[in-house]
Amino acid sequence: MDWYTTVKRYYDMGIYKKDSNDPLYVGKFCEFGKITPEQFKEITGETYFA
Repeated sequence: MDWYTTVKRYYDMGIYKKDSNDPLYVGKFCEFGKITPEQFKEITGETYFA
């Protein structure tokens, strides 16, 4: 599965969020090793902080 493409698509549709308090936070995919911090930045435009 291409996690980056899937996460980006859902983020662009407004399903995944960049708010770390949201249960659908994009950063969770970094925490679980599905996308890299660089990919997080490409998706959200912000730097990922663990």
